[in-house]
Amino acid sequence: MNRAIRRVGYVVVGLLLIIVGQLTYLQVIDSSKLANDPRNSRIFLRNFDRPRGKIISADGEVLALSTRTNDEYGYQRTYPQGSLFAHTVGYQSVIIGSAGVERSYDNDLTGRTLANNPLRYPSLLRGGTQVGDVVLSLRADIQRVAKDALAGQRGSVTVIDPSTGAIIAMYTNPSFDPQPLASHNSSAVQKYYSALSADPLNPALPRAYREIYPPGSTFKVVTTSAALATGKATPESVYPPDRSYTPPQTDNAINNFGNKPCGGTLPEAFRQSCNAVFARLGVEMGEEFVPELEGFGFNSAPEIDMSPGAAVSVGPQIGSFKNDKPSFALAGIGQGPVASTPLQMALVAAAIANKGIIMKPHVGQKVTDREGKVVSRVKPSAWKKATSPEIAATLTEFMLSVVNSGTGTAARIPGIAVAGKTGTAQSPGGPPHAWFIAFAPAAAPQFAISVIIERGGSVGDEATGGRVAAPVAAKVLRALLGVK
Repeated sequence: MNRAIRRVGYVVVGLLLIIVGQLTYLQVIDSSKLANDPRNSRIFLRNFDRPRGKIISADGEVLALSTRTNDEYGYQRTYPQGSLFAHTVGYQSVIIGSAGVERSYDNDLTGRTLANNPLRYPSLLRGGTQVGDVVLSLRADIQRVAKDALAGQRGSVTVIDPSTGAIIAMYTNPSFDPQPLASHNSSAVQKYYSALSADPLNPALPRAYREIYPPGSTFKVVTTSAALATGKATPESVYPPDRSYTPPQTDNAINNFGNKPCGGTLPEAFRQSCNAVFARLGVEMGEEFVPELEGFGFNSAPEIDMSPGAAVSVGPQIGSFKNDKPSFALAGIGQGPVASTPLQMALVAAAIANKGIIMKPHVGQKVTDREGKVVSRVKPSAWKKATSPEIAATLTEFMLSVVNSGTGTAARIPGIAVAGKTGTAQSPGGPPHAWFIAFAPAAAPQFAISVIIERGGSVGDEATGGRVAAPVAAKVLRALLGVK
């Protein structure tokens, strides 16, 4: 009997130790993960019974603020700019949670970061509730220009400072009004959210950094850089004036735009956006192509201070060349296994502008307290080394020729040297996507930009990147550079 009792005692003690160990793990080791789990309703509830800081554009416009309510929550978010910043600022909803800057800078907006900052103790002792205002790098004036330039067409415009990674504008169309999501009326929120989810145009999708598309010929910037870096081509390389290129392992030819013959030197092929040349280069590089495109950020996602983060832009994988050479030919022209976010293609342009270095993209600029004093700043940091300064300089010359006398002449700006690359990307299910990436001024770059017009916009099947996307980029760059 005593032996049986002892066994039961051992089991009970063992179970108690397991319970204590589990509680210790949950409260100590895993507490941060649980506290920040989006399914934890306490996160949302604890944020509604206190004031919350403002979100402000770089040019001083209020994008989000808290207003008092007479209900159990006490405060509700208000979004004065409506749909203009919906995909970056995001929303705070007691019903469905939060997204965008509202979520990624939550600790700053609610003052928890300030409360842990010893430099702020004197102001805390003076009383009152401390909250942080988040000042973004995005400019409201340029965001409006981007919206107007898209003229209702589906697509996005992304502008980056290539030297810092600061995002100056990031507008997606269609967009949505986040205000109904901030309502405390649960049935109204659910009805609005269901309508957004059911809309076939998917206006809640932040296309600029969460959707991937074939980048088409804009990817030839990456292909050219890779070919120069691997020694498979030089600026003096000469290619025959072919109408198409047929890769190994297939009988399906890759044709030039309009089935026209093109070739010549590498810079001439780049200026003409000659598919036959760049498909050939994709095969000639083979496995060496993959590390080069990964240097530009493909097959990984850039870290960005928004929630959810950026989607992964993809390309061919290591080890796939031997059995799938045609996919490398297609990758050379930005088709097949290559798919990119518009943000990623803006980073490609920024890499060339910044002598081969890609900086981490960010939308936050600084956090201030209620007295306007700066509590913290976003410090620029490098993300990838895409290419060498020498290759970046060579590609700058190539991209200048595209705008000066090639497929991107619609992006020319009087008195400003613009370096760019057009793209017309075939995609199943409809007309091609029209792309344009660029940076300016070419000699001392201040801004890098990517524009995508889905399915050719108002032009449809007749769209090209030079015809549809390049003029949009020109309008935005003109506003940025103060050119009428």
